[in-house]
Amino acid sequence: MGKDREGKFHPKKGKPSAAGKIEGRTGLKDINTNAIEDYLEIADKYTVGEEAPAPNIHVRHPNRNVDKGEDRRLEKADNNNRQNPSYKSKAETLNRSAVESKPIREITGVLTKDILNELAAVHADHCISFYMETHQAGVEKNEQKDTIAFKNLLQQITYQLRQKTVDQSVIDSLLKPGYDLLRDNEFWLAQHKGLAVFISDTEFRYMKLPFTPKEEILINTSYYVSPLLPLFMNRDYFYVLVFSKKQAKLYRADQFGIVHIPIAEMPNGIDDVVHFEEKDDQKLFRTDTSGAGQGANFHGIGSGKPDEKANIAMYFDEVDETLWKAVLSTENVPLLLAGVDYMIPIYKGVAKYKYIWNDALTGSYEHEDMNSLYQEAIQKMTPYFRERHEKAKALYGNQSATALTSSIPADVIPAAYYSRVWHLFVTRNEHIWGTFDELNNKLAIHDIQEDGDEDLIDKAIMRTILNGGEVHMLDQLDMPVVDARICAVMRYEA
Repeated sequence: MGKDREGKFHPKKGKPSAAGKIEGRTGLKDINTNAIEDYLEIADKYTVGEEAPAPNIHVRHPNRNVDKGEDRRLEKADNNNRQNPSYKSKAETLNRSAVESKPIREITGVLTKDILNELAAVHADHCISFYMETHQAGVEKNEQKDTIAFKNLLQQITYQLRQKTVDQSVIDSLLKPGYDLLRDNEFWLAQHKGLAVFISDTEFRYMKLPFTPKEEILINTSYYVSPLLPLFMNRDYFYVLVFSKKQAKLYRADQFGIVHIPIAEMPNGIDDVVHFEEKDDQKLFRTDTSGAGQGANFHGIGSGKPDEKANIAMYFDEVDETLWKAVLSTENVPLLLAGVDYMIPIYKGVAKYKYIWNDALTGSYEHEDMNSLYQEAIQKMTPYFRERHEKAKALYGNQSATALTSSIPADVIPAAYYSRVWHLFVTRNEHIWGTFDELNNKLAIHDIQEDGDEDLIDKAIMRTILNGGEVHMLDQLDMPVVDARICAVMRYEA
């Protein structure tokens, strides 16, 4: 290559080099077209216009064709990926970039019945619901696994919409906010354990989830909201008190995680409560109750100090008093104790709070990390979280010989619509496809999803909740009728 006086590059004249020849010097190596395209991409990135190399890659010539590199990349992708049904061609990509994006809204706070009702009320030609796992930290976050998974789901949605013969301009309009969100780095840096996304012709909403959902896409005429059920039905929580001689800490936990509750007045170990002093030649011990908002009390002890258990009891009495005033006086949920085994009965002996869980975490938890503490605590509290389900299952068993129970979808689904269901039991991650004409009480159930079908389990769940019933989402083996996908206890006979 050489330059003329204007600085332009020209190929050298002469015979080609023998570098491309192979055995016998009669053949040529295959040309690596991908390498050429890669070179052209690099050239576009590091040159300004066609005149000269760029001294700084951030400086662009005012007359530079800024779409040139994108054109080459898209043409290369067209050539290599035309067989990929989820791939968008250059024209389609450029078309999407020109589409006006709908506002992106986050569903925040507690998932209430009003929010569920609002989601359930949306009906449109294309209602897209999808769920995915996300990460708060770790290798997956560093390697941007979440953004890759999100983009793959958008591509899968594109393919499914094309299979439904949806016009490309409609697809672009539906998914434009998703591709905008894909480029929002702050959004991806602030993830939890899962993500739910709801898209229709008029809106784009998402919700960060405190649990990991099953990855799933559903495109229908209404949203698929069953995976959100744990947020709505599982409101149960409990407290964990971790104590040792050196400290006491309170945590609040539920089925999704655990948080530390800082209490400024909490005694900082046994030495913060029990002190020994000499006064008028008499040995005294002092109980410092300043943590509970009172002054110090002095007590004579005669010839010796109180024994260790008495000291611990005084310390725990102060801890209990502080917890009662700061948090527990208005609660009636379980308090799980975590500490060395011989301390557990001492705390129970002085505690005013009467909802202490019978079982306890025994051992040294003073320096346990919160995640490990949570895993042990949630396992210990499994019976507490199952209690509501077990009572409802017992009710089903007691009524199983009457017309007030059924495990037949053709009975249960209409009953949910007509406010007859008191307790609805559904198998986790199951679907029943079909349609229900509420006005004419006509139900059609199909073995596989057909055009126009809805997930009737999802609809039954929503109707039961909105009509004031209780929903129990269980594993298959935990269902009142083991092989049933849906069953119910009715409020009254039909």
